[in-house]
Amino acid sequence: MKLNNLAKTVVLGLAVLVATGAYASNKGSIHVDEAVQVNGQELPAGDYSVRWQGAGPDVQVSFMRGSKEVIKTTAKLVDLEKAASDDAIVTQQGSGEPSVSQVRFGGKKTALAIGSAERAAMGQSMGEAK
Repeated sequence: MKLNNLAKTVVLGLAVLVATGAYASNKGSIHVDEAVQVNGQELPAGDYSVRWQGAGPDVQVSFMRGSKEVIKTTAKLVDLEKAASDDAIVTQQGSGEPSVSQVRFGGKKTALAIGSAERAAMGQSMGEAK
């Protein structure tokens, strides 16, 4: 009888764990000072909420202004050496507008790497945070 109660408790605990994992916070906010490129799409200056879906490393990312999706793209979740101090975008200057290589969120040790793996790696070590 005790074993049966223990089994029910374990199953209930696993169900709660799975349910909370499904609703984990996969969102953050950023402020963009000037227009930037996100995988070839222009993201105008302003405030955005950023949401992503997927368990990683490959995720679908949406840049939202209010309830309107402005840009949808793909990204990779990458680990940072230490938690980001603030919400920020990391850009690289090419020809034309700067391109976003990473989106970092204050207090989190993961970032969204946008674009090629080479750009994402470079952005992690030498990019400019906006």
